[in-house]
Amino acid sequence: MGIDTQGMTAPADPNFKGSGKPQKHKPMMIYPRRLHTPEMVKELKILINEVLDEREGKTGQSYFDSNAFKHRINEPEPPYEEWK
Repeated sequence: MGIDTQGMTAPADPNFKGSGKPQKHKPMMIYPRRLHTPEMVKELKILINEVLDEREGKTGQSYFDSNAFKHRINEPEPPYEEWK
């Protein structure tokens, strides 16, 4: 009799018989890791669309113009309007 610190030894009872049936295991689930947070993705999409709109000659208020969107803490952020 000894202490099993790794959990790899068989049961101490020599008369123990396991079930003998193999266990079914599902394949491991893989979750993809993304470089950008969902908030960064949203801002990148807005930026890309603004660049493409500007390239087509459309004009509007840039989402990244922080002076246009400044507000007090107790007020909601001004709405972003699409370029026209």
